Amino acid sequence: MANSVWNGSTEPTGEQMAGRALNCDVAVVGLGAMGAAALYQLAKRGAKVIGIDRFSPPHDKGSTHGETRITRQAIGEGIAYVPLALRSNEIWRELEAETGETLLSQVGCLIIGAMGPLASGPIRTSFLATTKQAAEDYGIAHEVFGPDEIRARYPQFAPREDEIGYFEPGGGYLNPERCIAAQLARAQALGANLRLNTVVHSLSPEGDGVRIETDRGSIHASQAIVSAGPWAPELLGAPFDRLLTPSRQVMHWFPVEEDWALRWTESPVFIWAPGGDPRDFFYGFPSLSGSGILKTAGEQYDEATTPETVDRAVAPVEPHAMYDAHLAGRLRGVGPQAVRSVTCLYTVTPDSHFLIDRHPDSDRILVASPCSGHGFKHSAAVGEALAQVVVEGRSRIDLSPFGLSRFRSSSTTA
Repeated sequence: MANSVWNGSTEPTGEQMAGRALNCDVAVVGLGAMGAAALYQLAKRGAKVIGIDRFSPPHDKGSTHGETRITRQAIGEGIAYVPLALRSNEIWRELEAETGETLLSQVGCLIIGAMGPLASGPIRTSFLATTKQAAEDYGIAHEVFGPDEIRARYPQFAPREDEIGYFEPGGGYLNPERCIAAQLARAQALGANLRLNTVVHSLSPEGDGVRIETDRGSIHASQAIVSAGPWAPELLGAPFDRLLTPSRQVMHWFPVEEDWALRWTESPVFIWAPGGDPRDFFYGFPSLSGSGILKTAGEQYDEATTPETVDRAVAPVEPHAMYDAHLAGRLRGVGPQAVRSVTCLYTVTPDSHFLIDRHPDSDRILVASPCSGHGFKHSAAVGEALAQVVVEGRSRIDLSPFGLSRFRSSSTTA
């Protein structure tokens, strides 16, 4: 692909207004975590690339918002993710140098829970054990200590006697809105063409490429990357409409008591993982300087939804339930009345792992989006890997664990 400096306008071109399809090497549909990263990496490689989003990212309609997202290096969801996490941290630092933005804050990550044996089963069946094994396999700095030392180091946490702490100094948090904005700005500066506030109605193979029909005209791309998150099931059709399930999630911000303000401002990010049930799993962040509040969230996958039908309002009972189920008795110096709460959407596969693969009906369409709620920390490296697949034919990090083939048995898809 020849290097080209391309008009980054977000307005329809004369070509489109005349009814002709706009042509490009690659179209990226959906500019959230994965899409923005892919667009930036493709533009760096000189591809003639168009990025399309139905809103103007960063926005609060999908999965990539809410001030902070945890990043870790040893990954309890599976050791296959570790290379993505490590490479992503390198890319965030590269982006910071290019833009002057602060994207990654490595304040440490503390995981509290019961250390069981490594076991097969649902994705977080042995979260702590898998995290520790990943750290040992990749030489990632970490410590493991008992409940007394957790209380001594971090008095704001109140673990049970059977719980231990795993501390990783290289963990921390990312600012998702800044990360998206920085990558889109760099992509546009490198020649990417953005089509924001543009709805994609369909994608279909056409000749030696893909035809993309939008509410602002047609685009013909040699290849397309679909990273549309909760909009992907309807857009992609079978088999993705059976494999990708959007779910409603809620984030809460609770007040920090004045006597505990310094402890919470200097806190690591934290994850409480008492067992394999996702309803027991919750996480949180330091109190950002001057805010007087801290963000926490749990996870729920019991109710499927869609971006069009999701209830974005948060009922008063929801933060109360969050506090009673998770925070009470575990977090000291945190008030029970949430200051604010917002929703977001996770798009989940049957096994809660990523799905990154070619569409079975067209090898010109690369699907990469359903992150199952643990994707942002990996997104910079996934974007780079997608660009490598498109430009070079293969990625340097192994993406095979995230392929479609694992869902081909009827028992799994059921």
